[in-house]
Amino acid sequence: MSLLSQRLAVLTQSENHHVTRVIKGLEKESLRITPEGSLAQTPHPKGLGSAMTHGAITTDYSEALLEFITEPTESTEELLGALDEIQRYTYQQLDGEQLWVASMPCVLAGDEHIPVGQYGSSNPGRMKTIYRLGLGERYGRSMQTIAGVHYNFSLSDEFWAFWHEREGCCGEDLQAYKNRRYFDLIRNFRRNFWLLLYLFGASPAVCRSFVKGRDHNLQTFGDDEHSLHQPHATSLRMGDLGYQSSAQDSLVVCYNNLDSYIKTLCGAITQPHQDYVSAGLRDEDGQYKQLNTSLLQIENEFYSTIRPKRAANSGETALGALHGRGVEYIEVRCIDLNPYEPLGVSAEQLHFIDVFLLYCLLTESPETDDQKYLRSLENQRRVVYQGRDPDMRLLSSAGEQSLTQWGSALIEDMERVAHVLDTSYDTEVYSQALASQAKKLCDPELTPSAMLLADMKSENKTFFRVAMELSEATSDYYAARPLQGDQLRAMEHAAEASLERQAQLDQEPQIDFDDYLKSYYAQYTCCS
Repeated sequence: MSLLSQRLAVLTQSENHHVTRVIKGLEKESLRITPEGSLAQTPHPKGLGSAMTHGAITTDYSEALLEFITEPTESTEELLGALDEIQRYTYQQLDGEQLWVASMPCVLAGDEHIPVGQYGSSNPGRMKTIYRLGLGERYGRSMQTIAGVHYNFSLSDEFWAFWHEREGCCGEDLQAYKNRRYFDLIRNFRRNFWLLLYLFGASPAVCRSFVKGRDHNLQTFGDDEHSLHQPHATSLRMGDLGYQSSAQDSLVVCYNNLDSYIKTLCGAITQPHQDYVSAGLRDEDGQYKQLNTSLLQIENEFYSTIRPKRAANSGETALGALHGRGVEYIEVRCIDLNPYEPLGVSAEQLHFIDVFLLYCLLTESPETDDQKYLRSLENQRRVVYQGRDPDMRLLSSAGEQSLTQWGSALIEDMERVAHVLDTSYDTEVYSQALASQAKKLCDPELTPSAMLLADMKSENKTFFRVAMELSEATSDYYAARPLQGDQLRAMEHAAEASLERQAQLDQEPQIDFDDYLKSYYAQYTCCS
C-alpha cells in the first residue's frame, strides 16, 4: 500500500473526519489604468490609505500595481467575500481609473513611464523603494507591471498535532515535524505544478509594447501587429518574459529541508554577483540604485512558484523568521488572474488548489537533486509555451509522458483526497471542482488561455482590446455594487488609520540608512 493510501485510510476513518481543516488567504494584484487603458501615472490614491502600513491594500512593485490582502480563514466563501469587499471599496476610490483584469499589462510607454512604488521617508520605506529600483535596474521595469494571485495555504493546529502524534519521529518536536512535512509538500508541488499552469494559465498573449527592445520567441497574432502570442501558450507570465530571470539560472535552490533552503538563499543574498557589481550600487549622484550587488537583493527576488513562509516581525528578514520560528504556511505564486472572473479567481479554482496541495502533502515526497530541479524548470517552460499542444511531452522519472496522460493520473489519485475534504466540510464542492477541471485535460479549448485567444480571433480584436473590454465590464460590475453603511465606514477608518501610522513612522528618528542596511543584512549572515 502506498504512503498516500495509508494516510488516506487513516483520514477516512469516521473518528478522524474532523481532522483535515485548511486555512487559506489571498494576495491579489491588479494594475491601475486610465479610462483609455494606459498605465496610471498618479500616486497611490489617498482614499486607499498608506501602501506602507495598510493591512489589506498596498502596492507590490509599481506604484500603479495594487495588491489586496485577505485575512486567513477556513471558509472559501468568507475569503472571496473579503476580497470582494476590498475591491468594492477600491473601485470607489479610483477617481475615474479602472483595474486591469489581465496578468500581462496594458500598453506600456517605456520604463520611464512605469512609476516605482513609494513608501515614505522612513528607513523601511526607503528600503522598499530602493529594492524596486534595483529590480528595474536588473530586469527592466516592465516586469513590475505583471499581476497575479498568490494563494496562502496551511493546515490547522489540530491537523498537525494529530499527524505529529502518529508519525513524529522520536525526539522531533512539533515545529520540526511541520517544517519537514511542508517541505514534502513543496517538493511534490514543484514536480506537479505544471498542471496548475495548464488549467489556470490565462496569459497566452501580450501587447507588443511589453517586449519592446527585448529578445523573445513570440509570434504576431494573425494580421494583428499589436498582439504577440504563442499558439499553445498557457501562462507567459510564468515564462522568461515574466518573473523568471536568466541571471538566476545558476541558482539551484535546495528544497530537501528548511536548513538547505535558507542556506542556499542566504548565499545568493550575501555573495557578490559580477554583473551587479559592475552596474554599481549607487548612481552618479550617490543615490542607491539597488540594495546590494549580490545575485539577490532580498529573498523575495527569487521568483519561485511556491515559498515556505512565516510572518516576520518589524525589521526582521523573511528568512530570519523562517530560521527562528519555522514554516507557518506556504505561498503558491504561479496563478494568473482570470480576466473572466470579477475577483480574478473563482471558488471552484481554490477548491481544486486545496485538493492539489493536500495531495502534495500526503503523497510520498522523495528528496530532490540538481537534475530533478532542472527537470521541473524544463517542464515549466514547456507548459508555459506549448501546454495546449497535444504533441508536447513532459519529463518525468519514468521518461517522457504526455500532459494528458500524466495529468489524468494525478487527478485520479487526487479524487481520494477530494473525498477527504468533502467529508471534513460536509460538502461535495471539492470533488465537483476536480471533475470540472478534469474536463480541460480532454478539451484544451476550455482553458482560460484558449478562451482568451478564441475571443481575440472570433471578435478580430487585439489582446489589449479584449482585456480592456473585460476590464470595463468588471469596472461596471463594481460601480453597481459600492460599499455602504458600516462596511464603508470600516474601510474608510482603516485607510485613515494607516495614513496616521505612516505619518508617525516617517516622523520617528532614523539611524543612518547605510547603518540600517548593514544591520538588516547582518541577519542573513546569522541564519546562513
